[in-house]
Amino acid sequence: MDITWNHYYNVVYKISSVTGAWPYMKPGARIFRLTILTITLLTIFVPQIAYQSTCKKDIYCTFEASTSYLLTVVALLKMCTIQLNISTIRNLTRHLSVDWDEVENPEEYKIMKSYAENSRRFSLIYTVYCVMATSTFMCTSLIPFALDFMLPLNQSRPVIPPYPGYYFVDIREYFLPIFWHSLVAWDIVIVIVIAHDCMYVTYVEHVCSLFAVTGHRFERLFYNDCDQLTNIVDLHDVYHKRISFIVHIHRKSIQFAELLENTYCIPFAIQIFIITTDMSVTLLQLSQQGGLILEKIRYVLYIIGQLIHLFLFSLEGQKLIDHSLQTRDKIYNSAWYKASVRSQKLIMMVMVKCLRPSFLSAGKIYIFSLESFTWVLQASMSYFTVLASFQ
Repeated sequence: MDITWNHYYNVVYKISSVTGAWPYMKPGARIFRLTILTITLLTIFVPQIAYQSTCKKDIYCTFEASTSYLLTVVALLKMCTIQLNISTIRNLTRHLSVDWDEVENPEEYKIMKSYAENSRRFSLIYTVYCVMATSTFMCTSLIPFALDFMLPLNQSRPVIPPYPGYYFVDIREYFLPIFWHSLVAWDIVIVIVIAHDCMYVTYVEHVCSLFAVTGHRFERLFYNDCDQLTNIVDLHDVYHKRISFIVHIHRKSIQFAELLENTYCIPFAIQIFIITTDMSVTLLQLSQQGGLILEKIRYVLYIIGQLIHLFLFSLEGQKLIDHSLQTRDKIYNSAWYKASVRSQKLIMMVMVKCLRPSFLSAGKIYIFSLESFTWVLQASMSYFTVLASFQ
């Protein structure tokens, strides 16, 4: 198991350790990291609130400020989700470790390995993407500053702040200190988002692997070591004990999915509300933007980032739904007719359970799936249309 952790989960372990999200960290180390993250969040949140206070009754300015601090609220929410559910996260991680020890043969190990590799690949790509996207977004504010230095005009180009924030000083005079603070602080904050999302995807991929292993065991129930279907009908309950064990594993998979759902249900509801609102406001900002092409590019990048974030969550939710339903299909395609009547009743219980798929939701209302992803896009466009009608 140590080899498995070192290879497949080392990325999640390192990122979550940096943010104090790893459930087996020492309390002192966790508190120290959380203190650093909280202070960093405050150094961003205070200028955002100050900028909001300068807007007064300017609705356009208020919307511009909201696109920034809503993202800070999401990062804070993700950090609190893990810390307030640290015992549950520890339980999920412990189950993840135990399930690897219960693998029976190389085929099942290969199945578990493929899903663990998916989570590792996601963690690597997602980490690189988030850091690069944040840094690129921040660095776009350097373009007017660099052009003034290389291709000066009769007057200075308009200053584009790294994000809507008021630092109580002249932004043109102190642009570089403000820029470097923004770049470092936002890269630290985005690591919170990365740690939360990577842990979430790792758990979802793992529960999908459990459903896949359960289906594989049902498919191979009456196969011998030579990979041949036996001709013997189980009239004497020879396989009953093994079927009971597979039913137990399936129940365990469902409980893992339910524990995951209960942990993230309420935080995801808040996040969906924020994402929908933020996307509508950002679209409004984009439509109201004047002739500054650079500002439009920044808003487009921000919208694309929101869409990718929501799509990845919806894709994982769809994968969990599909895997929980595929277990029923694999049972149906197995040699269930060779089992005794007593064992067939156990198999029927599993099939009945599979009629209701496991899923992940936001507040028990929004179910993460590709279909729901399109619903959020439609809702965001509808709210954008309503907001635009008041302009």
